[in-house]
Amino acid sequence: MDRADDEFEAFLFELLAEGSVTIPELGTRKAAVRPVTILTSNRTRDLHDALKRRCLYHWIAYPDEDRVAEIIRRRVPSASAPLAVRIAASVRRLRGLDLYKVPGVAEAIAWAAALQALGVSTWDTGVAERTLGAVLKYDEDLTVARDAGLSALLGDGPA
Repeated sequence: MDRADDEFEAFLFELLAEGSVTIPELGTRKAAVRPVTILTSNRTRDLHDALKRRCLYHWIAYPDEDRVAEIIRRRVPSASAPLAVRIAASVRRLRGLDLYKVPGVAEAIAWAAALQALGVSTWDTGVAERTLGAVLKYDEDLTVARDAGLSALLGDGPA
């Protein structure tokens, strides 16, 4: 929802507030049954308070490391189980930092795909560091990760 434009937010607000929508060419149309709408948000921008008041919230936590590793293996079948586990663990540790954009499951998958494209089949901290841009999308976040100590975040040793 937070990626929709202001016009769509106004349209949705009218729908939720009044159970109707106004279409310039057709006029106002009232719903026979009050609509139930499911919105998703990545919190990239704040929604209008009037819209938020009309919503119930359900927060979905990140999946645990085992589930992330499983998802990585399904989406990047060539990724070894130990590599997927290392990626999932590293992403979890990165989420503990004060980042502008915390990495999600999509970034974990992208990291596995980047490593696969480079022919990396076992964990290598040096390669992981050089491909960290697959996970952290802002230079400021890369700086935060480097300042926190990449060896600890990425984990040393073979996968």
